[in-house]
Amino acid sequence: MSTLTLTINKQRYELPDLDPRTTLLDVCRHHLNLTGAKKGCDHGQCGACTMLVNGRRINGCLTLAVMHDGDEITTIEGVGMPDDLSALQEAFKKHDAFQCGYCTPGQICSATALIDEVKAQWPSHVSSDLQVPDVLQIQEIAERMSGNICRCSAYPNIIKAIKEVLDAKVGVADSADMGTDAATKTGVVSGIWSPPASDAQLHSKPKATSDSLAETKAQVQGADA
Repeated sequence: MSTLTLTINKQRYELPDLDPRTTLLDVCRHHLNLTGAKKGCDHGQCGACTMLVNGRRINGCLTLAVMHDGDEITTIEGVGMPDDLSALQEAFKKHDAFQCGYCTPGQICSATALIDEVKAQWPSHVSSDLQVPDVLQIQEIAERMSGNICRCSAYPNIIKAIKEVLDAKVGVADSADMGTDAATKTGVVSGIWSPPASDAQLHSKPKATSDSLAETKAQVQGADA
């Protein structure tokens, strides 16, 4: 094939005679020595290879490099380096939001895009208000980061780090104005933890009625007979 030109971290790279089957992840890691993005599952299930294309997060293992001629691609190296960390990277460091660190580049790239999505008020699957989602709820952060797996289970600290940056960049209403329930939903994240159900999730669950319970009981008794 002809020479492919990619713009990665604001730098142009020319790749002559690249196999068109090569993924963007493999180009970064094996051709350009940009090894921050990690190959975890190679099936788009773990998020370790997350990078940004035109500001939106994608799985680098699932996209071919030839599809991105002319796009602006950002890997973790473009988000921040050790001598110039981004706000998210500083927050991850402060809250110890990692253990082995293998998934961390993907987590930070994904969270970087998350903040832009929040600023644009994009709703998520758990948003109770699609027009003005309550983006500072921990359920919202957990849902929006659900494509990134941490096998060390550092989720509480990951969410703390992201929430700190969100609070600074987006702002949070005074807890007195929000009310007790809202303040609790955006509050403490600690211990062995999973996010409580959001309003949208709670409302989507069908409520059992006395008739349905009686029907189920009758079916069980009939089976026993």
